[in-house]
Amino acid sequence: MFYLLKTEPTVYGFADLQKEQSTIWDGVTNPVAVKNLRGMSKGDKLVIYHTGDQKSAVGTATVESVDAADPKVPKVRIKAGKLISHPVTLAEIKTSELFEGSALVRQGRLSVVPLSKEQYEWLTGR
Repeated sequence: MFYLLKTEPTVYGFADLQKEQSTIWDGVTNPVAVKNLRGMSKGDKLVIYHTGDQKSAVGTATVESVDAADPKVPKVRIKAGKLISHPVTLAEIKTSELFEGSALVRQGRLSVVPLSKEQYEWLTGR
């Protein structure tokens, strides 16, 4: 599976993840986003998206483990991947037919968004 994780870069950005190499993704409270976290599995591929002034997909990561023992607060450990060579802005995403009807553009405040393989590849340039 593929997901996009939104983060405010002034709080915890992709550079922080690269420095630490691995982290627990937490602080998610929206019920739909929590459900998406619980649905993750080891090996799932992730896109890290910076909110705020940047509004762009900036890097990749991989799910290392999921502890969903507490259904309200799943603990998802992610491992840093690579910087996306050409960050993809929200404006570009909104013009792509691939994202018509996607929660990424329909539910702007959703912090954990499922992606199709095609969407993941388009965002990461692969």
